[in-house]
This record gives sequence, structure tokens and C-alpha cells, in this order.
Amino acid sequence: MKIYLNGQFVDREKATVSVFDHGLLYGDGAFEGIRSYNGLVFMLEEHITRLYETCHSMMIMLPLTPKQMMAAVVDTLKKNKLKDAYIRLVVTRGEGDLGLDPKKCYGKPNIIIIAGKITLYPPELYEKGMAICTVPTPRNMPEAMNPRLKSLNYLNNILAKIEAGNAGFSEAIMLDHMGFVAECTGDNIFIIKNGMLSTPSQGCLKGITRDVVLALAQKNKIKTEERFITRHEVFTAEECFLTGTAAEIIPVVKVDGRLVGSGVPGPMTKKLIKLFHAATAKLGTAYKI
Repeated sequence: MKIYLNGQFVDREKATVSVFDHGLLYGDGAFEGIRSYNGLVFMLEEHITRLYETCHSMMIMLPLTPKQMMAAVVDTLKKNKLKDAYIRLVVTRGEGDLGLDPKKCYGKPNIIIIAGKITLYPPELYEKGMAICTVPTPRNMPEAMNPRLKSLNYLNNILAKIEAGNAGFSEAIMLDHMGFVAECTGDNIFIIKNGMLSTPSQGCLKGITRDVVLALAQKNKIKTEERFITRHEVFTAEECFLTGTAAEIIPVVKVDGRLVGSGVPGPMTKKLIKLFHAATAKLGTAYKI
């Protein structure tokens, strides 16, 4: 495996950063998870746009233009001869001292691109649906850590993931500070009732897959809305599913011990899965190995 590290391709064992890097010391950086399907980097421009928005908000000055960053992602896939891959693009603020002050980071931001494989959930869950729970750890308050920032600081999500694992679940719902459904530990959440596709409007990452699903639904005359959603509405929904770059679209059939709908993946979920898979063959940046 060859890792892109600041303009060079190095072996996995040599892909290292300083122990004084602010990304390591304080989670001070940003990242994107991206997928390629059969030589097409899915929604690459949208991912890079979100990365640059996060870095702009965090005041990290990237040394590459967005077009150069996109080219680096494609070059990493070519270098590793991968047509189907999961890409992890990481930006750290760079090397500094042991203090918090980012102004004392004297090194340039580090840019790391890893291309490999990922299996988030076993195949049978996509066919039969998964069970999830709600965890006590709330999502960070937007006023404290805006969920739109896809930063390296994922401790909030990790603590919730630990609680889910301790309860015997692989994924869990996180509520916002007001008690409304925000998102899951690593995925966005959707519910369906009376022909309406609904997803939380607050406390969640503006997921790329989330936006694709909303656009596909609207294009196919499925009504959509982004709004405040309660746990009760999830319990009494006709269908439920999660979305994410790694997860794609995965049905949810049980929440906190309550069956969702009939307890099997529903027709609208199945339709959106088919539409999404078709979209992965068309939307993105093509490349040849």
C-alpha cells in the first residue's frame, strides 16, 4: 500500500507525522471519507468542497487548491491500482509546541491520503436490516462544536459508539441537547411515514450520502423534509434507514427494542438503495488505472 503524504507516495510503514503534530495532540484537523466505484470517485467535488469549508472555518490554510487536492485523491487510487476503494483524506494543522495555540504551529498542514478497503457492516444486515439503540451520550451542542465541521475530534461519537457496543449494538442514535434525534455515531438517519421521507435538520453532519438520497428522492417524486424528529417518531415510523459514505444505505428494522414498521426493510428503502447504487455509477470523477 502506498500512502500519499504531503505530495509524496510512501510505504505504509513510513507514512508518519511528528508526535508534536496538532492533529495527534489535540484532534486539530479535518478529514473526509470518500468512495470510488469501478473507476469513478463518487461525489469527489462535493467531498473536497466540504473539506475546504471545514478547514476554512478552522483557519487551516491548505497548501493545495481544491483541483490539486482532487488530483491527489485520484493519483493515490492510481498508485494503488484500485478501482473500488474507500479513501480517507486527512488534514492536520501540522507540527507545533505542546500548547493549544494554533499560531505556534510552525509546520505546514499535513495532507494524508489512504486508499484501501472498508466493510462497515456485514452483508446480511443490508438484506434483513439492523437493530440500533439510543445512547445516553448526547451529540455535541452546535454552539460548542458545530456538527457541520468534519474534524478529527470524534471523541463525542466514539464515546457513544462505546456505549452502543457495551449494549450489544453496532450503531446507535445520538440525541441533541434538546432531546431530538440528531444522527447516529457515524451515519445520518432517515425515517419514512405516510409517503414522507424525513431526516433531522439539526445536530448532524451534512452528509454527502444524505444529500444524494434527498436529491434522488426529490427527483423520483418522493416527498422529503428536514426537521426536528423525536424518538417516538422513529419508533412509530413505517421505515427507517441510515446513510453514510462507508455504510451507503442500510435499513433499520428495530430501535430500542421496538420493531420499525413490519420489522423488515420497507419498499421505499429498497427503492432508494437501488437508485443510490445506480447513482454511484454516474456521479463523480472518472479515472483509469
